[in-house]
Order: sequence, then structure tokens, then C-alpha cells
Amino acid sequence: MMALRSNSAVPRPGRAVPRQLLENEILPWWEQYGADDRVGGVLTCFSNSGELQSTDKYTWSQGRWAWLCAEVAQDCSLGLIDGDSELWSRRAIQTAQFLLSHAVLDDGHTAFRLTRDGAVLPSGTDGELSVSVFADLFAALGLAGAARLSTCPPDLRQLCEDAADTILESAARRISDGSALSEPYPVPSGFTDMASPMTLLHVGSEASRLRGSEVSVRVFTQALTSLTQRDTTLSMWSRDRWWEFRPDNEADADTLLARHKTPGHLLECLWMAIHAADAAEHLITLPRWIPDLAIRALEIGWDSRNGGLFRYVDQDGGEPKGRLLSGDRYESLVQSTWDTKLWWVHVEAMYATALLAERFDRADLAMWNRKITEYTLSTFPDSTGKEWIHVRDREGQPLDRVVALPVKDPFHIARSLLFLNRLENKVSPFSDGIL
Repeated sequence: MMALRSNSAVPRPGRAVPRQLLENEILPWWEQYGADDRVGGVLTCFSNSGELQSTDKYTWSQGRWAWLCAEVAQDCSLGLIDGDSELWSRRAIQTAQFLLSHAVLDDGHTAFRLTRDGAVLPSGTDGELSVSVFADLFAALGLAGAARLSTCPPDLRQLCEDAADTILESAARRISDGSALSEPYPVPSGFTDMASPMTLLHVGSEASRLRGSEVSVRVFTQALTSLTQRDTTLSMWSRDRWWEFRPDNEADADTLLARHKTPGHLLECLWMAIHAADAAEHLITLPRWIPDLAIRALEIGWDSRNGGLFRYVDQDGGEPKGRLLSGDRYESLVQSTWDTKLWWVHVEAMYATALLAERFDRADLAMWNRKITEYTLSTFPDSTGKEWIHVRDREGQPLDRVVALPVKDPFHIARSLLFLNRLENKVSPFSDGIL
């Protein structure tokens, strides 16, 4: 196990910053406090300050953990980071077994929440078990990640492959016909969300690394098309604007749901689009204005007073505004948390700006990367050794509140740092790391 430091990482000669953070701060904390090597999976119900509140396991996080463990195992094996590749491989495989045994239900659905030992917990208002297509998709992500490992037993690999394809196909179908559930914040009637094709894009392209199945390739290529298609009445993106929730009726374009933007979400999705194009071996051509859209998100999202990126902003910048639809809980979330500073927004922006700057040779995005990196690394790491404090107020002070699920999730920070480390080492994000 990696040694856990009690304060910020001390620079090591020859170690780039992403590698230092992974080796000294992020992975050791999760090994010591989160990894559940007894039954598989990860404990994530920590407060913002790092205190364990519950041992419930959200499938959303368990799938992410399985994928992350497989990626860490790969990079340890390749020498990109120090660590025990076999241990991380076992964690990925054990978590995949946990998901298959307890979370995966019939017809491509998963239970949203489990006890520590895997008993299914009701999560819907009427006791429903499966309430989020995103939990389903992250389970598929984890199963596909574990199945890529050469140490995965052949019988388990086949089960993981089949389950990942079944979940992907089911999720894509439900998203397409509008029947997909998306707790804790359902997509309001009359709107089409960006998060659904975005997650199909990421999970499908990652699953395609496993065996390039027809299902995975079809899912992620269709998702990318839905984001970038040229028909302006249908596309989610254009050169200078994007929809977080695209109104099905133009009369609703004045609503807060239609006007609000999530800069970090778009930046995250832009790097996913590049990864997906790589997975398709460049048979997909991304629009040349992708960097310009990133710049637009950064310009309207940046807090000129305190630094950092707002969680939500209006399409013209500043506090979100627009006509409200009575009783929508997502509207309340946007209004009450718009000026918070969140960990995932900033680490995703770090990687997105670095990747976009390199791929498109953009000095302006390189400048933004330096600016965001400086803010992120001076704001979010917890000097007391409790990983990062994920939620901050506008001024950057810790804010102990739930911002979706009541979890301290290991996914965004470690994933972005792994990708940044690969970028610095000139290794493709889809590096050939079958272990």
C-alpha cells in the first residue's frame, strides 16, 4: 500500500505534478479509507471534511471505482505511476464481481444503492430499486474496465462483457425513447439533456476498448453525432453556445433550464469527444470550432472577482436567470448552488484545457490551463491529509453540503490526474494497456 502523507505532497525529483498528486495524496487516501478489500467496492459516504457518514454503496460510485482501479493497475504496470499493479487489478475484478452479484438486475438495469455487503436498498419514492440510467451506465463502465485486465478469469470476463453490452443497449434505448430515469435530478419534461449522450459517449467509447463490440461502437458514435450534428435545431453544440437542457419547444428558450450553462460539464464532455474520436480511429471528424466552444465556456464561467469556475452560469454569464417552471428541483439546485466552486469542475477543466491546447495548438487554451491549474491546486487539496475538500463557496472556503449524491467520490480527481500524467508522458489516453 502506498504511504499516506499528512500534508500536501513534497515534490520529488523527476515527478510531474499529476503523478505526485496521485502517488502522494489521492490514491493513498482512498486505499486507506475507501477501498473495501473485504467484500469489494469502495466506501464513499464521507462528509466534505472526510468523515465517514454511512457504509451504503451507490452503484454509481462502485462502477466508477472498478474502472478507476483497472486504469491505475494499467498505469502501474506501464511504469507511469508507482504502485502495486496486481493489487489494483484485484480491486477492479473484485468490484466487478460485487456489481454482478448484487447490483445488476434484469433487462439492463441496476440497483441504485446497496448495503456494504451488497443487500439491495430501495431508492425510489415507491420503493423502486433502479432509479438512474447513469448508475446503470457507470456499472457498465466498471464491468468493461475490469474485463480488460488479463488477470480477469475468462468466465468472469465473458459475464462482464455481456452485461456491459446489455446495459449499454438498454440505457441507449431508454434515453432515446424518453423513459430513462435520472435520479437524483430527473430531466424535466419538454427538455433534452446533454448529460445522457455525454455519458453514453464516455461509457461506449471506453467499453469499445474491450472488444470493439457492435453495441459499444454504435452507442458512442450515435451519441457523438447527437452532440455535434450540423442541424442547428437538433444539435446540442455550436461554435458559441451549447445546451445543458435543450427545450423541445422554442417557446421555452427563455426558461432558466434552457438559459443556464454548466461550464465544467461542457469542458468534460469536450475531452470525451476527443477520446471517442480516437477510439473510432479518427473515422469521426470533430468540428473545428470545438476549441472556440471551450473558450466560450471558460469566459462565461470564470469568476473574475475570486477566481475559479462557477458551477452554473447564465448563457450570458453571471447568475443564472430565466422563467421558472414551478416545482422543479433542478431549478432550485441551480439557483442555490450556482456560485459554488466544485472539485470536479476544476479537475475536468484542467485536463480538458491541456488536451485541447495540445490537439489544436491553441496558446489561449494553454493560458487557461495554467490559470485553472493554479487556482485548483491552491484551493481544493486538504492540507490535513484528507484528500481534497470537494465543495467550496464562492470565496473558496469549505462548504459542508451535498451537491448531488451524499458521497466523496474518487472518480474525477484520479481520472483527470491519470489522463494528465499520460498526456505529459505522451501516452494516448487509450494507451494499449492490456495487463
